[in-house]
Amino acid sequence: MTVFQAFILGLAQGLGEFLPISSSAHLILIPWFWGWHDPGLTFDVALHIGTLLAVIAFFWKDWLLLIGHGLGNGLKTKEGRMFWFIVAASIPGALVGALLESAAETSFRNPVIIAVMLLVMGILLYLADRYGAKRQSSESVSLGQSLMIGISQAFAIIPGVSRSGITIASGLFLGLTREDAARFSFLLSTPIIAGAGILKLHHLSPSAITTPFLVGFITSAVVGFLVIGFLLRWLRRKSFLPFVWYRAILAVAILMMFWIRRA
Repeated sequence: MTVFQAFILGLAQGLGEFLPISSSAHLILIPWFWGWHDPGLTFDVALHIGTLLAVIAFFWKDWLLLIGHGLGNGLKTKEGRMFWFIVAASIPGALVGALLESAAETSFRNPVIIAVMLLVMGILLYLADRYGAKRQSSESVSLGQSLMIGISQAFAIIPGVSRSGITIASGLFLGLTREDAARFSFLLSTPIIAGAGILKLHHLSPSAITTPFLVGFITSAVVGFLVIGFLLRWLRRKSFLPFVWYRAILAVAILMMFWIRRA
């Protein structure tokens, strides 16, 4: 892998992990479009650690508050409740990820499946953004709502769905404001991203920490941090429509490329 390729994939991870466009889809599609070699699991670790660092760096004050109240006060405070609700909501995604890890690395990496998921999730995101009540804050999310968002997160094992996309859409359908749906989604992403990185750490050795590895890690971390702030600011005034259009255009481009290569 060249440094340029590492930078592009790090950029794709940092953007796609937090924007509702699917990082896993882009990490599959970019090598597929340009004929690059699969970067392998070691590089995947670098990208996940990078975005984990991004979300922790952005929400470190929130996490200190949530953990402190959660472990110290249990369910007695709103922060404590949110902590344990996030823990509970992380379980469905973790279980599905463990059960379908093999399929995610093989059969799900199909360009046609990715294109279909980009379109379907784009439609769901549009409907949620268009018809969601957008009145509730993330601090008032109930256990039932948290579990519903957590269950939806499990579908992100399929490339093209987008972890942030499906959880934000679920939050909007449940009545959260755009910004609060994104904030809850990002907080919920922390355990999942951490778990994905930890599960793949055994593929990492000192010899694997090369220049492309570091470039991918740093790029995904910096871009991810900036993207979180950008999206939260964007959603105070604007909608998800640009991301819906992007998903639709990308899906059409994938299907056209697939048809041309099969012709």
